[in-house]
Amino acid sequence: MASHPPTASRRRWGSTVAGVLILCVMLFPLYWMLNTALQPDSGLLQVDPVPGSLDLSGFSKAISDQGGHLLTSLAVSLGAVAICLAISAPAAYGLARFGLRGSRTIVFGTLITQMVPGIVIANALYNSYVDLGLVNSYFGLMLADASLGIPFSIVLMRSFMVSIPGEVIEAAQIDGAGPVRTFLRVVLPMSRNSLITSGLFAFLFSWSDFMFALTLNTTDDVKPITLGIYQYIGAHVGDWGSVMAASVLSAVPAAVLLVLAQKYIAAGITGGSVK
Repeated sequence: MASHPPTASRRRWGSTVAGVLILCVMLFPLYWMLNTALQPDSGLLQVDPVPGSLDLSGFSKAISDQGGHLLTSLAVSLGAVAICLAISAPAAYGLARFGLRGSRTIVFGTLITQMVPGIVIANALYNSYVDLGLVNSYFGLMLADASLGIPFSIVLMRSFMVSIPGEVIEAAQIDGAGPVRTFLRVVLPMSRNSLITSGLFAFLFSWSDFMFALTLNTTDDVKPITLGIYQYIGAHVGDWGSVMAASVLSAVPAAVLLVLAQKYIAAGITGGSVK
């Protein structure tokens, strides 16, 4: 029976130990955030490394203070995902299949928009939002947050749609399907992985947005959780247990979505690399 050489075995163990150490370093801030949330009566510098008991009073206070802001973030993020996919999916299909002149330049320009600082875009949007009456509105914040995910979604879905066999689309057209029906009934179902991946990243971009939330809202009518926590820190700087509890609650939706959609993410990101 063949056995692995001692050198290969040591290398494998070394890689495992190194991976575990790196993972511990990366997860330590999350652990300390949860640890502090479970010790609401302790000062920031008096938190024990391991909580002696589970005190959930910080979470109760965070839910009562920040529960509405969590729902606001959820509504805005879901709306931003819908807008993002409604715009980026047809755009990606057009760039992938219609042989548009200058399509590569368009894709490159789309990538360039990702490099523009957010504060520049937010300040430019504010004047337009004032004229359009979109300041302090859910729809206005949805539009702004959707713009964070549209460039990424277009590039990702275009790379996937290019790999769809042309024979499949031609078969649908032979059966009498027009361009719109072909897109809805054939292309979108085959692009499910890239759609889910794009939607997830659009959700994360919107959920973690702070710049647009701060710039495009001048009242408390529309306050996402990121802005709520920012103001919460200033008002409760001595109650770090509640602040950390609110931070833990804000991280739960994103973590759950990542766990549920991880297989679609892997397939969606790598799907367009093989044709």
